[in-house]
Formats: sequence, C-alpha cells, structure tokens
Amino acid sequence: MKQQVKDLIQKLGEAIHESMSESEQIAEVVREIRQQGFDVLLMLEATIGLNQITEEEDEKAAVEGDELAEGSFTRNDLTFLKSLRISTEETNTDADSTNPS
Repeated sequence: MKQQVKDLIQKLGEAIHESMSESEQIAEVVREIRQQGFDVLLMLEATIGLNQITEEEDEKAAVEGDELAEGSFTRNDLTFLKSLRISTEETNTDADSTNPS
C-alpha cells in the first residue's frame, strides 16, 4: 500500500479519536457513570476497508451512492454499517427473506 494512503488512514484514526475525545455527549455520560461509582474505560475498534476503484466505477458509485437503498439508508450507508458489524432492520429483513426457518 502506498505510504500516502497509510498516512491518510493514520489521520482518519486520529480524527476519530479526537472527535470521540471532544464529544460533550460522551463526556456527560462518562460523568454520570462515574457519579454512580464506576470508572470508565472506553475502547473502540474501527475496521477500515479500502477497495481501489477505477474511474468508471467511481462515476457509477457517485451516482448510485446518493440513491436510497431500502429504508432511509443509502447503499453506501449500509456498506459502512456492515463493515462496522452493525446490522440494521434492512439487513435483518434481507437475511430473514433469504434464510427460511
């Protein structure tokens, strides 16, 4: 992998960490937990997947990425959530219809 891409991935990780550290909502919840007598250790794991695309695929993705998939999520949204191992009603519905029990 190119060094420039590795540097960008590193920057992405730092940006995620910074946004979590500066979140007032997260800080408030942590304060509330501490008020209940608990210490908080928050560890998050992010999986970053990269697929190199051609110009033609890039143009097609730009057009399709804005289209809504099922529900209120775009195809890109569902792909991103799946990469984080987060299921949605849309993905659960798809799985139910393909797995008759």
